[in-house]
Order: sequence, then C-alpha cells, then structure tokens
Amino acid sequence: MTFTKYIIALLVLIAFNSEAQTKKLKAYLDEKQYYAPEIGNYIEIQLQYVGYTLAYTPKENGLQGEIAVIMKFKQNDSIIASDAFRLQSPIMKDSIIEDFYDIKRFVLKPGEYSFSIELKDLNSNEASLNATKTITIEDLSLKTTISDIEIAESATHGDETSVFFKSGYNIIPKLSNYFPDELKYMPVYFEIYNTQLLNEDAFGIKQKIINSLTGEEIALFSKTTRHKPANVVPFARSIDIQNLPSGKYTLEYIVINKELKEVSKQTYDFERSSNIDNIFDPEKIILNPAFQESIHKDSVQFYLASLIPMAKPAEIKNILSVIKTKNEDNARKLIQGFWIATSSSNAYESWMRYKEQVLLVEKLYKNNYQAGYETDRGRVYLQYGAPTTIIQRESTPDEYPYEIWQFNKIGKFSNKSFIFYNPDLVSTSYRLLHSDMLGETKNPGWQQVLRSRNTPHGNIDTPNQNVNSSFGDSNYYFKQY
Repeated sequence: MTFTKYIIALLVLIAFNSEAQTKKLKAYLDEKQYYAPEIGNYIEIQLQYVGYTLAYTPKENGLQGEIAVIMKFKQNDSIIASDAFRLQSPIMKDSIIEDFYDIKRFVLKPGEYSFSIELKDLNSNEASLNATKTITIEDLSLKTTISDIEIAESATHGDETSVFFKSGYNIIPKLSNYFPDELKYMPVYFEIYNTQLLNEDAFGIKQKIINSLTGEEIALFSKTTRHKPANVVPFARSIDIQNLPSGKYTLEYIVINKELKEVSKQTYDFERSSNIDNIFDPEKIILNPAFQESIHKDSVQFYLASLIPMAKPAEIKNILSVIKTKNEDNARKLIQGFWIATSSSNAYESWMRYKEQVLLVEKLYKNNYQAGYETDRGRVYLQYGAPTTIIQRESTPDEYPYEIWQFNKIGKFSNKSFIFYNPDLVSTSYRLLHSDMLGETKNPGWQQVLRSRNTPHGNIDTPNQNVNSSFGDSNYYFKQY
C-alpha cells in the first residue's frame, strides 16, 4: 500500500457580482485501503476541494458551490463499482471561503483496477475534467497486517451518520504530507487486522520516525505499546512534533510478537518545516579528543563552514555566528555537536566520512571565488551523495556547457535528476538550473535558459516554445531517467 496524492485541476468560469473571472478548480485526492470482516476489503477515496477555486451562487445565508462527481472502477473494460452524485459545498458566509472535504468508500475484491474520476463545477460552463489511474487492491483478510496510515486534519467524537466516522471519531483527512511550523501535532489513525492469528495474549506496536535522507531513527519519537488481539484493532495517536527539526521523514509502525519479531509494517512519508532545529551551546559541549585531532588548526573554520550543505536554517545561523567569533575551540565543539545530533550512534565515523567528501568536492569543484562546498555541484554532492550517472557536455551548437546528474536513489526517493550549466563560459562555476528533487530549484523553462545563447525567448506561459529538441541534446538525456 502506498501513499498517493495528486492535484486535479479544471478551468472554470467564476462569476461574482456579474463580473466574470477565469479560475482553475482544484481538488486534492488521496486513497486509503482498509478491511472490515463483515464486508471485506474496501478503499476510501478522499477529496479535498480548494474552496476559493469554485464558482458560487448566492443563497439566503451566503454563497454555495456545487460539483458533479463521477467515480468508476473498471476491470477489462467492465465497470465493477461506481458512484455518481452532486456535492454541495457548505454555505460560505461573510466572504470567508474555506476548503471542504468528501469521502467515498468502495468494497472491492483484491486485484488491479482502472480508477477514473470526473469533476464538473455545476456553476460553470467549462467542460468537466476526466482523470484515471491504476489502483491495486491488496488482500488484508488473510494475515496480520496494517491498513494505510491516515493523518487527520481534525478528529472529534462523532457518530455513524457522518461519512468521516471511524471507530468513534469523525476524522477529517489531511491530504497534504507537509507539516509547517504552526502544526504542532500529527494525529494518526490506522487499523491492525487479524492479530488473533498470532495465537498470543498480546502484541506490540512499535513507532519510529526515521530521517529519510540519513536513515537515522529519531530516538525521541520511538515507542512501543501493548495491545490485545482482535479481528480489527483501531489505533489512534496524536504525535507531538513540536521538537522535530525541519526535514524529510518516514513515520513507521511495526506489529511485533512476544519474541519482538516483526510481523507487519506500514509507513507514511512526510516533510517537516520547523523553526526548532539542532542548536548547540558550544560552551556546554565537552570536546572529544578524536574530533580535536581530526581537524588541523588552520582548517577549523573551513570544516565548520563545510557543514552548511547539511545544516538546517537555524543550524546555519549558529554556524555563521561561531565562525564570526573566530573561536577555534567553539568551532570544534560545534562540529562535534552537529554530528552527535545527526548521527548519534556513530558520530565520529560519520564526520570522518563527510570530511573525505568535503576534500573531494574541494578538489573537483572549487573555483577562484568559491570553496568546493559553496558551489552548487559541491553542495548537491555533499547533501545527497555521489550521483549514479553524470552526463557532461562542454560544448554543443546551441547550449551552454552543462552537466546532468542522475541519482537512482536519494533516501526514499527514486530516479531524481539535476542539471547544472555554465553561462559565463570562463570559470568552472556551474550553477544548478533545474531539478525534479523535492525542495530543489524547479525551472520549467530550463531548456530555454540553456539555449538562450542562440534561441529566442518564449513567453511566460510557454517558456520553451522556441526550443526544438533533438536526439542527444540535454532534453533527451534529462528525460531518460
């Protein structure tokens, strides 16, 4: 079972006070799979409609939108399950337009299905949107297993009349896996099935949060709880993430038996942005002699600054503050503190491996005005590791010199690419032009920029309209991965 999410967009005509404006209807869609002994395997289709993108009509107490929704599950061109309905938004009062949610459940046998959805804003004259995707229903009835993990936007005591009702709660799903600083808690819900098959009087559920890029388990969030076996065991918990630093993480739940052996596992990937990062007071750190001996006196400031590609915003501020003081002991302690927080089980070994990489990028990528770690290529190398493949083109008829770096794996992510280019043609300071990695520079007009020596510019809507791709050019190589 995998966490899936995509945006459904639809051009609509919005009319307010007889003044027409063109907008795009947006809805976020997610799917979760569950099992109920009385009905079997079922899938939950969750939708979040972005309120301000709908067209509304006046009502007695405010404004209301209306959407026609058609969902179908097919196998071999035969419709196995479907639903068609009209969904009215809540009444929007006082010009406060909010998002609203809906859930539809389908009982389906295990197997592969073609799922299609059609959305039509009934207050618009624009055509409806049709989207399809392949969904595999897993059989959760045969062994001890865990449903998909659902994160709640809100959870309140409810009753069975609500479409959001689960195990005594009305759970409004959170369809985004991004948690900004203002979100202090992560409400989690999932179900464990068939634990009676373990033939034990109790089982455990182990919780972990793992840094997706480093693989390190964050000890603060690790815990194990004891539960009684049953056909269905609902699990609800609110995780306090106030002290979780910014980064990409995997939330992991594992069912374990009495011998502490793993029986089943489920994961949920998310991203955290927080003002709470690893900040150390160097005066309170006792220097490890191994760290002290690993850094020559003349290189302390250099190696402290070399941590910036790996550091979070608050950590960078702390690093720059210590560099400004030119205090050698505090610089050494801060290096040590950084690696203890980053890799607590083998801090010194992790530092020595990183130090080798810093020296490598210094040799490969430094230029007349930048250290290796300060360049875009050096920063990417230190942050993500060595690329699987590098394509280098020093000269082409139409393009600036460029390099394409392809990574088979970056943490939990697969097949990510970076394209660097050298527009000044003098130094070797290649700049990052575009990447499909989450959180990196994304430039939809990168082909135009790369060819801007000889190719006329496009427009803001179609930046690459004058770019004619050919076999063996940068666009060809970038799309190979």
